Amino acid sequence: MIGLTDRDVHGHPVPAMATSWSTSPDGLTWTFHLRDAVWSDGTPVTASDFVFAMRRVLEPATASYSAFLLYPIVNAEKVNKGKLPTLALGVAAPDPHTLVIHLQHPWINLPIYTSTRVMWPVPEHAVRRWGDAWTLPGRYVGDGPYTVVAWRLGDKVVLKKNPRFWDAAHVCYDEVDFFPTSDAVSNERSVRKGELDVSTTVQSNRLGFLRRSGMAPYLHVAPQGGVTYLAFNLKEPGLKDVRVRQALSMAIDREFIAHKLLRGGQTPAYNLVPPGLLGYDNPPMPYWAVWSFAARQSEARRLLAAAGYGPSHPLQLVIKHRNSADPTLFMPAIQADWKAVGVDATLQPNDVQVAYQEYEIHDFQVADAGWISEDPIIYLDLSRADTGGQNYGDYDNPAYDSELDAALASADPATYDDHMRRAEAILLADAPLAPLYFVSSRNLVDPAITNWVDNPTDNHPVHRLCRAPPSSASVGAAAS
Repeated sequence: MIGLTDRDVHGHPVPAMATSWSTSPDGLTWTFHLRDAVWSDGTPVTASDFVFAMRRVLEPATASYSAFLLYPIVNAEKVNKGKLPTLALGVAAPDPHTLVIHLQHPWINLPIYTSTRVMWPVPEHAVRRWGDAWTLPGRYVGDGPYTVVAWRLGDKVVLKKNPRFWDAAHVCYDEVDFFPTSDAVSNERSVRKGELDVSTTVQSNRLGFLRRSGMAPYLHVAPQGGVTYLAFNLKEPGLKDVRVRQALSMAIDREFIAHKLLRGGQTPAYNLVPPGLLGYDNPPMPYWAVWSFAARQSEARRLLAAAGYGPSHPLQLVIKHRNSADPTLFMPAIQADWKAVGVDATLQPNDVQVAYQEYEIHDFQVADAGWISEDPIIYLDLSRADTGGQNYGDYDNPAYDSELDAALASADPATYDDHMRRAEAILLADAPLAPLYFVSSRNLVDPAITNWVDNPTDNHPVHRLCRAPPSSASVGAAAS
């Protein structure tokens, strides 16, 4: 599928099904102008297919977990909660080549979302005919560069070039095979043998070996828009005092974790929103971010003592964490860092799904979590008072929410950015969470593959990849 926008090799939104768009002066109405294009069965793609798709996402019976992403659209949340019919959604198709979206507040980063599946068009004629079975091979209808010809569970997904795609002349590969696997070592061998052209499953602790064993030209490690952090449960008596939370955060040696333990391109994080994301620059930092680690440890001890904790009355905490590879590696380091400032921490690993379930019902003292998004405000939305379960620590500060509301109400990028920075500064001062490190993307890519450009969103559309020199028109990709 291809949306109103697509991604270029740098991961930036570019025109796709929409050749152009415009916004009203108040930022509340976006008008997209669609190109002439057809579905893979030859039926014209129209603006009505986009309207149908968004209504379908928000229909309560669809139960889409991505529906909340459309809530900036007029009446979207009420439709999704069954309080209004889908026809009340603020989207319209005044003619086959014009799509109009009405918003409840400005949505500066809308072109990011129009490239994602939550806003992809859906062929209404195919859904009406086949129901949910329209996605099966042989019935699947798409508007993108490929169409599905085989989907073998546990084996592979086979795509073939769609000759009716409007930009088919620039699509290099006639067939793409995707192999789902989480076996990083097996993938390395397959790439080395030429059986796979791309593997997106690369373990941090394998990077040194890969570089030494001749795979350096294949290895792509780059900063990615994602963060790992600790959440503090603000209902816990020992964590209600902001001095305690600041002490716990500043006592963590992030440089050691990122550069000595993980060694996979991760970088220390002192704020929540990762660098390099579209529309957000110069984020604030906590006042102690430039201090030496020894100075931070000393201040942490002072803050804990001021809060009533010390050798005769140590703070005792339980850290619940995911039992995946990276948290299992760095959690003992955090435990030791806290021990050095007089805090006794017990580690309690859980399966990832179990861990997040407990975080969402606030059943923890300290929790290890992560988040990946390319929209800066999504990171800050996690700590809104009305976010619900994903506001793990149950943080509630009206001033913080007001700054986010002001950002959303602005159609001016500079004003939006300013309110975002103010909100993050409040968050860092209140310290309901402790950012640890920004994540990295790690891929193995055959050097013969061209147009692969590392970018903060780790977005690499296969239809933009080619091979030099030209060979057989087939490429395989492994994904975890």
